[in-house]
Amino acid sequence: MNENILLVEDEEALRMTLRDRLQSEGYVVDLAADGEQGYEKATRLPFDLIILDIMLPHCNGLDVCRGIRLAGLATPILLLTARGQTVDKVVGLKLGADDYVTKPFDTMELMARIEVLLRRSAPRTSQGLHKFGSIRVDFRATQVTRNGELVYLTAREFQLLRYLIERSGTTLSRAEILREVWGYEGGTFSRTVDVHVASLRQKLEELPKKPRWIVTVPGLGYRFQG
Repeated sequence: MNENILLVEDEEALRMTLRDRLQSEGYVVDLAADGEQGYEKATRLPFDLIILDIMLPHCNGLDVCRGIRLAGLATPILLLTARGQTVDKVVGLKLGADDYVTKPFDTMELMARIEVLLRRSAPRTSQGLHKFGSIRVDFRATQVTRNGELVYLTAREFQLLRYLIERSGTTLSRAEILREVWGYEGGTFSRTVDVHVASLRQKLEELPKKPRWIVTVPGLGYRFQG
């Protein structure tokens, strides 16, 4: 399963270079050229990692980082900081960033930091095959098909789907899902779960607004009914 990365960087040359390198490593990359666009994408779409430059037009990276966390999203954030800006690094980490790389940086170091963050946040995978309706989920191959057609899920979406399937019929709270799938304690990032559930419904449900498989239990959380 290829991880989905959002790269928020205003320098076009660097943005294109990093995109090409990330794609060559097998990642799926989405781009944003300013803070406003980065925040909009980060809070609307599910990503496995956000690479966020601090010096951005319209809305700086620190404000974007703060906004992402206030929106209830727990997506790992890697900051790109200017050399010598210690204050920005400290503030960024306090606002909820997970790591930082100082510009100019070595690309191999950046790739290593990315791998560490993704590995740190990725739960162990399970084995087996599960079918419900027209959906077929292969845990070992980390593949999902619908009516025989491959469905692309981000790594985190697949992990969430697996967790729900393995606990079919059980009502799971947002806090529990966040803790077990993302490794975060408490309910600070509860909207993370909602965003990813909504994305799964769009990809798997015949009627996403009237879900058959991943249902909401009002006031409690979610339940898989496969």
